[in-house]
Amino acid sequence: MPSVTQSATQFWAPHAWIDPVVEFDVLITVSGEGRITGVTPDSGPAPDGATVLTGLTLPGMANAHSHAFHRALRGNVQVGSGTFWTWRDTMYRIADALTPDSYLELATAVYAEMALAGITAVGEFHYLHHGPGGKPYADPNVMGEALIEAASRAGIRITLLDTCYLAAGFGEPPNRHQQRFSDGDAEAWAARASGLKPRAHARIGAAVHSVRAVPAEQLSTVAEWAGERRAPLHVHLSEQTAENGACQEAHGVSPTQLLARHGVLGPRTSAVHATHLTDTDIKLLSSSSTVICMCPTTERDLADGIGPARRLADGGSPISLGSDSHAVIDPFEEARALELNERLATQRRGHWTAAALLRAATEDGHGSLGWPESGRLERGALADFCSIALDTPRTAGPSARLGAETAVFAASAGDVRDVVVGGRLVVRDGAHTAVPDVGAALAAAIKHVTT
Repeated sequence: MPSVTQSATQFWAPHAWIDPVVEFDVLITVSGEGRITGVTPDSGPAPDGATVLTGLTLPGMANAHSHAFHRALRGNVQVGSGTFWTWRDTMYRIADALTPDSYLELATAVYAEMALAGITAVGEFHYLHHGPGGKPYADPNVMGEALIEAASRAGIRITLLDTCYLAAGFGEPPNRHQQRFSDGDAEAWAARASGLKPRAHARIGAAVHSVRAVPAEQLSTVAEWAGERRAPLHVHLSEQTAENGACQEAHGVSPTQLLARHGVLGPRTSAVHATHLTDTDIKLLSSSSTVICMCPTTERDLADGIGPARRLADGGSPISLGSDSHAVIDPFEEARALELNERLATQRRGHWTAAALLRAATEDGHGSLGWPESGRLERGALADFCSIALDTPRTAGPSARLGAETAVFAASAGDVRDVVVGGRLVVRDGAHTAVPDVGAALAAAIKHVTT
């Protein structure tokens, strides 16, 4: 089995989605620096020495919103009734149990699961900074460094979105669980986050956890830190109506209006969820070209609601996708759920083309994470791509000419066969090249933080 460090200079795809069409017999050449140097359709048979990819090749998928430790909750929070807030209590218990070593183990397995699903870059919305009781570790960024190392071991890229999280709510100090998240104030957060350094596979961004978790007068500190570095800035926005009501009571405006007032919105900012918005909110977000990160499988799992993604996109906001709580890690499911949710809400079909949904999962997702040179099969782009089989029980039948439709509306993570990141094979024939048994790795890591 090839290792994650093996590379090839030529890849040959029987079919490849080169936005907006599917091409046949595509030869992809890659430099030693991991960039695509050529994409040649109708190239004839695979040349000697080329790595032959399976089925339909796509740009690598971007998971624009992840909380890696939430993966330990899958299947453990489905008994009985409840809301987002009761789910959160269970999530806190997992957070309380994590150490740098156990987080490295868990995140490596989670990111390997993402690689198996065709994901080549993840945006990790990281707020679990300190030890129990909020005591800083000797290395104050050891938890973030564990995530960066985990992505390296799993063979994918990461944007570590170091998150400012200071309060339990408007005017409320952090509760006992949240003490591990808080740096005390935004200036202290900025000082600590400045110690994080990018790597070849890792970039550093920022996040405001939410308007309820960062006092209004400190929002601009986070925005300015990101702006000075031209780094991505993400924020949970209006996931729950309770947040909207509390913000209105505290500040007399909606969360979106509060973010706009303090300079948080803009094209390098991604608003995650953006579920419960007013007309004014939609105008503020879309007119500022703020990216919207929808997480459909989590939003339905947590009974959040269906956000106005189509209206936001029509107004000028790019759309990206994330798996958030990892109830499911399947970028194809996230993409089609964006369209299917709109159908449920409107009782009409055809809100998004398959190509637009694939762009959300690839190019626009990478842009949201500060990797604008990824997410496309073209000369000069990073050599990050994946392939799906076209002969599985899910994908068999549709013509390869309907590649975008097949990928979005038929395929699943289980159909991914090959994944290449920077010209290196990370997944080959459906197996991870560095984590031989991802299921066993997940089971062991989750056991360590739940027992």
